[in-house]
Amino acid sequence: MREYLLVFLVAASVTYLLTVIAREIALRTGAVAKVRDRDMHAVPIPYFGGLALLGGLAAAYFVARQLPFLSLSAPNVFRDAGVVLIAGALICAVGVLDDLLELDALTKLGGQVLAAGFLIAFGVQYLFFPVPGGGQFVLDQSQAALLTVLTVVATVNAVNFVDGLDGLAAGVVGIGAIGFFVFSYQIANLNDQSLAVTGALLSAALGGACVGFLPHNFYPARLFMGDSGSMLLGLVLSASALTLSGQFSATDVTRGGGGSQASLLPTFLPIIVPLSILIVPFVDLLLAVIRRTRRGQMFYQPDKQHLHHRMLEIGHSHRRAVLIIWLWAGLIGFGTVIASLYASPVTWIALAAWLLATVALTFVLPRVSGLDPVEA
Repeated sequence: MREYLLVFLVAASVTYLLTVIAREIALRTGAVAKVRDRDMHAVPIPYFGGLALLGGLAAAYFVARQLPFLSLSAPNVFRDAGVVLIAGALICAVGVLDDLLELDALTKLGGQVLAAGFLIAFGVQYLFFPVPGGGQFVLDQSQAALLTVLTVVATVNAVNFVDGLDGLAAGVVGIGAIGFFVFSYQIANLNDQSLAVTGALLSAALGGACVGFLPHNFYPARLFMGDSGSMLLGLVLSASALTLSGQFSATDVTRGGGGSQASLLPTFLPIIVPLSILIVPFVDLLLAVIRRTRRGQMFYQPDKQHLHHRMLEIGHSHRRAVLIIWLWAGLIGFGTVIASLYASPVTWIALAAWLLATVALTFVLPRVSGLDPVEA
């Protein structure tokens, strides 16, 4: 655990320091977010936060290779993590071009599929799913490739869609990464497996990078992550889940679910947890697709009706809207992890209290405090 904490701190520190450099590069190259009707910022803000995030992830990876425990892990741990970083660099490069040149949606989609294809080519993909009774459903190559591409592309675009308020995407992904670290680490721990797990390593580094980026990105932001950052975060988080496929058997996963062999929830944890961690951006993505399709628009055409826009409309300030969406992301992501690993009456009571508090903050607080200005 101490080595994972060091990985987290290295990623946070390096990202924090590199953000200053990334901002200067963005200003000199003209990679600046201009003020548009659908945007929430009032002055142009530099892009290229993805470069700082990538630097933090890379630094954490190389430091981890030198640590006493992690350096002795199975060869596939760092091999898979390295593949994910290279794919992340590829998709970050596509994002940098978009931040500079404003690529069209199909070109960006092509870059996302290419990065997902790179993961598949080097074996970072879904291999099998556990099924009730301790068996497993093994995917053939075409099924595995298709499902992997869909997962990566959906996650990348979900993070991109939710990146609408200062600090929102970095916070949601950071919360998701920490939740997935707990899941990966504890599944290995509860089943007496090696604690050096690729998913835990990647999610610890990703959580640290998000934390290091937030001081520069929280309202009022001095730097945006841009597509270079949002696509990178989405890819690394989805790939963290992919690396767990095939690493634990259905029986192993079930033993981690609160000790209940009969429950179906632990059986499907490798599928449920990655989805639940990003449920907020996934819901936002789904609603946007439905909303735009009903209007006769293409799904990628922007609008100003995302969840974070609606939070502002009902009276929340910019900062408060972000913090409350973080609470929702934490409730669903951490709630799924905690309930699956430590199911007990105390757990359910705590989660119910968290839910009630979050609902009250979301819908009651604006009525009590009155309408706040968006920039408050």
